[in-house]
This record gives sequence, structure tokens and C-alpha cells, in this order.
Amino acid sequence: MSDSVAVQVPGAESALPDKRHVAASFSRAAASYDSVAELQRAVGNVLSERLPGDLRPACWLDLGCGTGHFSRALASRFPIANGVAMDIAEGMLQHARPQGGADAFVAGDAECLPLRDASVDLIFSSLALQWCEDFSAVLNEARRALRRNGVFAFSSLCSGTLQELRDSWQAVDGFAHVNRFRSEQAYRRLCAASGLSILSLDVQPQVLHFAELRQLTAELKALGAHNLNPGRPGGLTGRARIRALIDAYERFRTPTGLPATYQVIYGVLRKDDR
Repeated sequence: MSDSVAVQVPGAESALPDKRHVAASFSRAAASYDSVAELQRAVGNVLSERLPGDLRPACWLDLGCGTGHFSRALASRFPIANGVAMDIAEGMLQHARPQGGADAFVAGDAECLPLRDASVDLIFSSLALQWCEDFSAVLNEARRALRRNGVFAFSSLCSGTLQELRDSWQAVDGFAHVNRFRSEQAYRRLCAASGLSILSLDVQPQVLHFAELRQLTAELKALGAHNLNPGRPGGLTGRARIRALIDAYERFRTPTGLPATYQVIYGVLRKDDR
């Protein structure tokens, strides 16, 4: 079992992982990602349901497309639109390209989109933007790239994600073993200042259950979402510490199993016609 995972340290919004490490981690996880992406598919489906019913994009962008699951879903939903699948992890794009779904598969960074101004009608991004340190840059780029009345729909993770695991590690040592995510309040503040109209913005917890802690940590590794914190402890975790972690996590056990709570924020924003 590795000392890995995902959660916020208060006041640590500026200490998100280096995107080069994020890209490398998700590239390595491309082959195993879909086998353990239950949460990712569920969250993306919720986000898709929140798209405006009258939305008819001529061009859409799947930002942080991963293995292309939602690129293919967008292509099915908007069959006459042009689609672009974009990810920072080239390994994910290599996995997605043969499966189709988009007209172009592009390596790109959400904080500096390789797109022309006013070139897309929909930016869809599910569970990717939590890895971006400068969310205001993400919003600025979305506003720049969207056409008038274009929609930016995103889901991301907030502080409080995997709180059970974070609390369990706190009972063992003082190191950061979980990835840091910005707060709901920070998302709200940045969206309000973005120049985009907020159609909806809310947080919904998603809880997964596992029979054993090692199943959770194995899933996080398979997803590429293991510990990417700057200054994370190196080397292997000793057996005594792992035993202490397991014992600490057992305090959270329910009849359904060991809970792993994800605090998911869903946002749908629009570039007004002005």
C-alpha cells in the first residue's frame, strides 16, 4: 500500500502539484484508468445532465478528456458538431485517439488553451481542473475561447475530499499524504469574478465504499490520483505506519464498508451576448 491520495490542507491553495508530475502520473495510468473510473463516469454524467437543454454547439472542447469517455458521449449527443479532445497527459491522448469521438486530439493546458479567441461554443471539463493551481487563469481562458452565449461546464474537487483518509493519516504522522484542493468558497469567489454568468454552482458529496483500505489506495494509484503533493514524503511506507493507518481508518467503517467521500463542485457558466 502506498502513502497516496487526495485532499486539502487549510490555507494551502497555492501548493498544488506540479503539472508535469500530474501529466506523467496520468499518462502512466492511462491503461488502468477506465477499469476503476466509476466515480469519474458518475460525476461526468451528472455534469452532462446539467448542460442547458437548448445548447446546440457547433464546436465543443472536452478539456481534460482522459481516455475519451466523455468525448465520445459529446460526439453522440452533438453529432453534427466539431469536437476537440484535450488533455495535458499525452499518455491519455494516445489511449483515447484510437477510440475516436473527436475530430482532433490535442495536448494542452487549461491555464493556457491552444485555441483561437471565440472558437468554441461548449467547454466541458469533468474532474480535471482540480489539478490547476491558477483557476482564475482557467476561467479567463474559457471566457476568451468561448463564443457569445457559449457555456463552460465543469466539475472539480473541493477541500474535504477524502477527509476520512486525511484524518486517518493525521492520527499517524504529520506529513501531507493527500492531494490538496481549493475550497468551495475559493471556487465561488473566482467564478463570481470571472466575467461569466453563473447558471449553477453547487457542491454535492459522492461517497464510495470499500471492503478494505488497500482497495481505495489501489484505485487511486490506478487512476493516477495518488499523492502528488510538493514535498511529499519519499520512499516506502513502513508496515507499522500502514497498520496504524488501517486501524485509524477502521473508525469510519459503516455497514456498507469503509467510506471515501469526494466533495464535488459542479459549475455551469455562460459567456453573455454582449
